[in-house]
Amino acid sequence: MLSVNFKIRHLSVALLFLLWFGATAQVPQVPDDIVQSLKTGNSRMLSEFFNQNIELVILDNDNVYSKAQAQQIVTNFFVKYQPESFNVLHQGGKEDASHVIGNLKTSGGTFRVYFLLKTSGGKAIIHQLRIEKQG
Repeated sequence: MLSVNFKIRHLSVALLFLLWFGATAQVPQVPDDIVQSLKTGNSRMLSEFFNQNIELVILDNDNVYSKAQAQQIVTNFFVKYQPESFNVLHQGGKEDASHVIGNLKTSGGTFRVYFLLKTSGGKAIIHQLRIEKQG
């Protein structure tokens, strides 16, 4: 009986370790420059993180665009809707990919922002960006 309790205790410790390790596994952090570019409306800084082709959904624009085209669309958005603040509401994912959901408050209302980041060569790259009007 003592042997069974010993095995259960060790199994429990191993299980707790695995659960703790899984819960604390690092999701890649959103680069500060991405958050700052959304706060300030700096489309040039933001586009430095764009993939060569990016899926972009901003108001009436919904397509896959080149990096240069996407930067221009984001620039036009920021001109029309000047950012006042941006905050990350949720972040999740795995080792090499993460998604972020945030709120962008602008001069023209509040928008829900979603982007998908994948790590390539040690750098976070935005593969998808959605900016959608809230409410």
